[in-house]
Amino acid sequence: METYTFLRQLADSWVLLAMTLFFVGVVAWAFRPGSRAMHDEIAQTPFRNEDKPMDANAPSKSKELQS
Repeated sequence: METYTFLRQLADSWVLLAMTLFFVGVVAWAFRPGSRAMHDEIAQTPFRNEDKPMDANAPSKSKELQS
């Protein structure tokens, strides 16, 4: 048996099975019970320190840095 044929059959069977199991494992880990609080906290990260909307008339930091 040639090397290419062997590697092709290996990729078509066992490697495909391994990648499928890895994918299912990652999906199961992401949706595991108890992870919702962590995902909600991560989703709110951009808004964590925001008290009010930015003032449209306030000078931007990029203008201050140019001066």
